[in-house]
Amino acid sequence: MKKIYLLLAISVLIVSCGEKKEQTIAEVIATKDIKQIRTKKSELDKQVQEISAKIKQLITEIETLDTLKRVPLVTAIQLKKQVFNHYLELQGNVQTKQNVLIYPEMPGTLERVFVKEGQKVSKGQILAKIDDGGMAQQVAQLEATTALAKTTFERQKRLWDQKIGSEIQFLQTETQFTAQKNTLAQLKKQLEKATIRAPFSGIIDDVIKNQGTIVAPGMGSEVFRIVNLNNMYIEASVPENYISDIRTGKAVEIMFPVLGSSLNTKIRQTGNFIDPANRTFKVEIAVPNKDRSIKPNLTAKLKINDYTNTEAILIPQSILSENAEGQQYVYVIKNINNNIGTAKQVVVTTGKTQGDIIEVLKGVAEGDILIQAGARTVKDGQEIKISE
Repeated sequence: MKKIYLLLAISVLIVSCGEKKEQTIAEVIATKDIKQIRTKKSELDKQVQEISAKIKQLITEIETLDTLKRVPLVTAIQLKKQVFNHYLELQGNVQTKQNVLIYPEMPGTLERVFVKEGQKVSKGQILAKIDDGGMAQQVAQLEATTALAKTTFERQKRLWDQKIGSEIQFLQTETQFTAQKNTLAQLKKQLEKATIRAPFSGIIDDVIKNQGTIVAPGMGSEVFRIVNLNNMYIEASVPENYISDIRTGKAVEIMFPVLGSSLNTKIRQTGNFIDPANRTFKVEIAVPNKDRSIKPNLTAKLKINDYTNTEAILIPQSILSENAEGQQYVYVIKNINNNIGTAKQVVVTTGKTQGDIIEVLKGVAEGDILIQAGARTVKDGQEIKISE
């Protein structure tokens, strides 16, 4: 009998436990009973709140018991005022105003060529002679007749001064002498064209016509190319927005990639006209060329100093960040004690950049300590540790 009661009690307990079995989420949803579903949600929300409260308690206890706090490790830089030079980078070609082709001024056969390619010549030096076709003999003959006319005029003048002879004779001899003299000067000037001279000192870059060639004035009859490599310059086009910054006397660094060399010089002239096609103005930069290694049309890269700040605050561009409003900011380390400090987000106003460096105009000052490496992993107000 006792066994029967025991079995009945066990059966009731099993049934009772089965009735208290918690429904799963799928089972609650399957009921399609919105009231029951809301009740289940409320129960889960309550459980989440209870679990969150317990987790906070655990975190607080961990922070109390953990003596080794884990804070972000960063590197830092201290700001100081520096000289900042900004450069406008352009490209140009080397030119010279003394790079010309020499043409004959009279027709004839190129009788003599006195120079060769690569030869240095002085201004006025004779380079070649053209056959004058007998003009030299005409000059010699005219010189003799002019000398006779001069003697006749001088004698007649002496007689006329003594009131001897007629006035008409005196005037005739004077007129004849003047005409002869003018004709001789004109013929000599024409004969001078048979001699080709150097218009300036330089180097004969090319002898284009050989001795014996028939030449004449005009295109296609070039005889020589002469170049002066001393007075070289570079002409470059500068955007109009730099018109107030780029002035005569500004420092320029010129680099010649082909030569692997560079030099420092200055702007010697700025243009007064803005090209409406590309909104630029011209600058002319002197190019010293003592060793004559720089040639016309050589490509050059220019760095023109358009801005200088002797007390600039400079930072690496890599530590700059931008917030949702488009403002740039950095992290300044405050309250430093034993290399532990607090990161404070500071909005800054920036100026010009040069390479990886940017100028800061507002927001930070000399002596401030900024986070460098690790700046993008910290938050405003977060405790950090400065790496030694």
